[in-house]
Amino acid sequence: MDIASVIGLVACLFLMIFGIVFDGKAFTINMGSLLNFLDAPSAIITFGGAFMCIMAGNTMSDFVAGLKSFGVIFKPPQADPVGTITKIIELSNVARKEGLLALEEGAGDIDDPFLKKGIMLVVDGTDPELVRDIMENELGAMEERHKAKKGFWEGVAAMGPAWGMIGTLIGLVNMLKALDDPNAIGPAMAVALLTTMYGSMLANWICAPVTSKMSVYNGIEAGVKQIMIEGLLSIQAGENPRVIEEKLKSFLAPADRPTGEDKGE
Repeated sequence: MDIASVIGLVACLFLMIFGIVFDGKAFTINMGSLLNFLDAPSAIITFGGAFMCIMAGNTMSDFVAGLKSFGVIFKPPQADPVGTITKIIELSNVARKEGLLALEEGAGDIDDPFLKKGIMLVVDGTDPELVRDIMENELGAMEERHKAKKGFWEGVAAMGPAWGMIGTLIGLVNMLKALDDPNAIGPAMAVALLTTMYGSMLANWICAPVTSKMSVYNGIEAGVKQIMIEGLLSIQAGENPRVIEEKLKSFLAPADRPTGEDKGE
């Protein structure tokens, strides 16, 4: 569970509620004020319109997959750059002492399918350029999938304020048509203002954090897989394990690079 995502989203909601219920002059809390910001027609126009518009632009399976991807921001990728480098160095030592064919046995206890696939390509004697092409194509396909999920929420972020504005116009038209009925002006004005608010909330409270976190997670996963590609190609080329280690450590920020103590040396 990514605690940062949970805290951030909950804190944003708390701050909005606090701003609604807190009376700065009397320094009191009026929970009844929340009812002023709850309006079913406004919610239906804004949230319903935004998501239905996105549905219209996607297949049903892609739309459902996009909705489900919201949960991704609470699940950090199981990516360990330092552990990956350590594993690759172990494999390079095996290959240096026993040959590339010995890597097949070492691949048995590896859970990551991407790394395992790369090892088997190396063991099978695949041309280095072809190994790079295959693995980079798979990396590119992963990033395209991530881009599609991110694009879904970017689309919702664009549609939220747009449908909020549509709701505002609907509320204003209804208000103008009911100027002779004072009792109808208030509800129409509420729809006009709350749809704009709901649209802004959808875009900035929900969609912006989701797309930002997806970009972060994609960068982490892509970075680890790039380490795997370079590491395996270096092993295939017969490079010295120490040289491979220094090469792979360059992918990490200086503060994240393993030291001799980290590796138990």
